[in-house]
Formats: sequence, structure tokens, C-alpha cells
Amino acid sequence: MPVVSLLTLIRVQLRVIGALIIRELHTRYGRENIGFLWVVGEPILFCAGVAILWTAIRPAHEHGLPMTAIVVTGYVPLTMWRHCIMRAVKAFESNGSLLFHRQVTPLDIILARVLLEVAGTLIAGVLVAAGAMVLGFMAPPEDYGLLYFGLVFQMFFSLGSALLIAALSELSELVEKSVGVLSYLALPFTGAFTMVDWLPPHFRWILLWSPSVNNIEMIRGGWFGYGVHAHFDVVYDAWITLLMILIGLSLTLRVRKYIAIQ
Repeated sequence: MPVVSLLTLIRVQLRVIGALIIRELHTRYGRENIGFLWVVGEPILFCAGVAILWTAIRPAHEHGLPMTAIVVTGYVPLTMWRHCIMRAVKAFESNGSLLFHRQVTPLDIILARVLLEVAGTLIAGVLVAAGAMVLGFMAPPEDYGLLYFGLVFQMFFSLGSALLIAALSELSELVEKSVGVLSYLALPFTGAFTMVDWLPPHFRWILLWSPSVNNIEMIRGGWFGYGVHAHFDVVYDAWITLLMILIGLSLTLRVRKYIAIQ
């Protein structure tokens, strides 16, 4: 295929994804005033609410780290992942009518939703962290490179999870019904509220099987610097995340014939 044609195809698909994001905002928050800002406001309420609650009821420091910073660095990536997978459930069926347009594919639909959730959560995280720093509850990050590295890994992990959930929820009603429950049962294995170094050494390998734990360890390692001993395996994390994305892509490209269009 000529390079020009490939670039044209990419531009068309980017415009399709942009249009799907705008449609998703209008469908979810309406067309009136600035309701679309709830895509940021909702995760702010979650993250700020949990941070305020934990700061109020728990000791100011845990394992030598400020409680507010522990919650913010854990809950923001957790919210990103949970919002992505919850919005992925039956995403193709609820947007099935759009698939009659030749340019719209199931992959465009899930990419639009993931990009929207990731952007909303990141903006919310920046605002909550900035507010906490201004009020003196958090210090600035020590290592921005490692912090961004962890966030990028978490974005790709959220994308891989969303691709898998979106396709599997179309194939199985059990998956559709159990995603919410499983996302809560998975909380101890996300690394959001604990660090690997806090566990006895012979239990740490269990948590390190989770890509989310590796990602949040990187984020906290970047934020606290030498103040923490972050445990993560970049090679394992990259391979398992790539495998999730490839399996998710394969299922997404084959799921169209199973989508029940209303």
C-alpha cells in the first residue's frame, strides 16, 4: 500500500475516534453547558474523596510515607483501570448501530472510550495532586522519568484489560455480570493501598505477578524517590501487558459477528 494512502487511512481513523469521543461525551453528559467536564469531575470526586477520608481517619504517615501521597499515587491509577474496564463492558453492543458505518470498527469504539477515561483520570490526578501539594500534604515527585514510565505502563495495562473485557463481555453473559464484582475482589492485587516492600519477603512474588502492582510501584518509586524501595520488573511487565493487548486485539477483530445490534 502506498505511504500516502496509509497516512490518509490513519488520518481518517483518527477523525473517527475523535468523533466517537465527542459522541460519547454528548451521550454520557448531555449537550448542555459544560456537563462534559464531568469526565474530569467524576474521578476528581473519587480520588479527592478517598484521599481526604484516608487522611482524616488514618495516621498521618504509614511506613514513613505521608498518607495523602500514598492514596493519591495508588488511587489515581486504580481509578484509570476500573473506569476503563467498566466502560468496556458491552461497549460494542451499546454502540452497535455505529457499526453500520463502514469506517467505524469495534476497535475504534473501545479506543475512544479508553482514551476518554485515561485523559479524564490523568487530568483529575494532576489537579488532585496539585491541590494536595499546595496545601502541604504532598511533596513534588522526585523522579519524573520513573513516574511517567509507570503511568504509561498503567495506560497500556488499562487498554489491554479493556480490550479483553469488551470482547469477552460480548461472548459471555457471565463475564458481563461478574466484571464489577471481580474488580473489587482484585483490589488487594492492584497495589493501590499497599507496597510490595511492606510485605514479608516470601509473599512479595505473589503481588509482583500483577502488572498493576508493578506499574504502581514505578509510580510511587518516581514520586517518593529514595524514600521508598520500589519493587518492579519492567521486562515482565512489558511482556505481560503486550500479551494482553495482542490477545485483546485478536478477540476484538473477531467479535463483530457476535455483537447483538439492537
